[in-house]
Amino acid sequence: MDQFISVGIPAEQLAKPLRLESTCGRRRRCSVAPGRRGEGNWDQAAANVLPRLRILAVLGVVAWTFFLYVHFTVISNTVEVSDGDGLAADPCRGRYIYMHDLPPRFNADIIRDCRKTEDHWGDMCGFVSNAGLGRPLADDDDGVITGEAGWYGTHQFALDAIFHNRMKQYECLTNHSAVASAVFVPFYAGFDFSRYHWGYDNATRDAASVDLIEWLMARPQWRRKWGHDHFLVAGRIGWDFRRSSNVNPDWGTDLLAMPGGRNMTVLVLESTLKYTSDFSVPYPTYFHPRSDADVLRWQDRVRGQNRTWLMAFVGAPRPDVPMSIRIRDHVIAQCKASSACAMLGCARTLGSPQCHSPANIMRLFQKATFCLQPPGDSPTRRSVFDSMVAGCIPVFFHTGTAYEQYPWHLPEDGHLKYSVFIPDADVRRRNVSVEAVLRKIPPATVERMREEVIRLIPRVLYADPRSKLETVKDAMDVAVEGVLDTVARTKNPPPSLFAAIVSRFLPKGSWKAAL
Repeated sequence: MDQFISVGIPAEQLAKPLRLESTCGRRRRCSVAPGRRGEGNWDQAAANVLPRLRILAVLGVVAWTFFLYVHFTVISNTVEVSDGDGLAADPCRGRYIYMHDLPPRFNADIIRDCRKTEDHWGDMCGFVSNAGLGRPLADDDDGVITGEAGWYGTHQFALDAIFHNRMKQYECLTNHSAVASAVFVPFYAGFDFSRYHWGYDNATRDAASVDLIEWLMARPQWRRKWGHDHFLVAGRIGWDFRRSSNVNPDWGTDLLAMPGGRNMTVLVLESTLKYTSDFSVPYPTYFHPRSDADVLRWQDRVRGQNRTWLMAFVGAPRPDVPMSIRIRDHVIAQCKASSACAMLGCARTLGSPQCHSPANIMRLFQKATFCLQPPGDSPTRRSVFDSMVAGCIPVFFHTGTAYEQYPWHLPEDGHLKYSVFIPDADVRRRNVSVEAVLRKIPPATVERMREEVIRLIPRVLYADPRSKLETVKDAMDVAVEGVLDTVARTKNPPPSLFAAIVSRFLPKGSWKAAL
């Protein structure tokens, strides 16, 4: 047998008891306190073990972190999906949308609260009937603008309900969130704004939004991309949902400035143009076709209209707007002074019949070649889309009314192919006559512009949610394509394990203090 084993210890020593000695050596006696013999060697052994424990601790943390990530992000969202020729030929591939089944307090119950708005917003209960379209119109003059033909008294802020009901008919809805490219959140943010806006404190205004974010962050669908693949429709202007960034600390809710709310894509009627998460979509119009034939029939009608007025304006003065940017008063004055301008004046009083007769508005727009669209309380106007549906060429005075908005629905370049632009400063300084500018446009150019407006009509109206267009894409179809493209171009954010743990394990409501 070899004298030594491989580690260099004599073989005969292996049979003897192992004696720990201090590092003082064999030739001199070391003073060791009673009961602490060999303490130096134990310290040396402990010092050698500690680095290994640290490594094991680090490995344990890494393993636990990986487990949490897989559990929250992968396993929670995994479903069995066939991968073969059927999937390759799937027309919905890349277009699947998962729609959250929110508790009624986030949508249906809000609509039931419609009486809360009567003092300031009128009878919203009537406007939310018929899947959000409002009451059918009854036109006794020519029978064209009627409920039977797809015309309703639709409120300009009713998009929350209209879009939700249209999404129920979306052909690529899925019950499996793992295969969805985007997640729709049917929260009625616009209606929630209206019911608590007047006479309530900010905590009450934000209560539903805070509750919604908490509900969403507890869902496995949220943890997949931490809300960056979620989208919702807030049927008002973007600033109505960013109170902390607004000039008025008591205006609106703070939905889009909250943790979680900042992550989602939000469709609004007017973008703030300051943030990258809100995208503008058209205001609802009065026309909601039920079939492709309805759209084509209407386009033919407005194409053949005899337009007896050079220009028209529908709206009310805005005396509260600062003089430095007040353009509407000047436009109204020029319209009144011109024999070529038709105007439907609007009184800004609750219950006034002026400007609340959709049939009268649409008939006027159909008789005008150009429709004047100066800004009001904000740059955008619902009237822009009503006039375009009537085949009337819009005249803009501010780039924020359309050119900087609606990138998915209106041409990003070539604005002058479908509209006229007159700088508002020129009108305020009385350096330009609106009528003179419009009369200088050659008739052939006018015809081309009108045809471009008619071509855009399907993209700026919302079809009846209870029916389905076959080949024509409406404003909702275009918006969904925009959302899917936006989500596809969004890089996956790093997983927030802290947020995942908080939303999963802490008691309800306690995560808000942590965030």
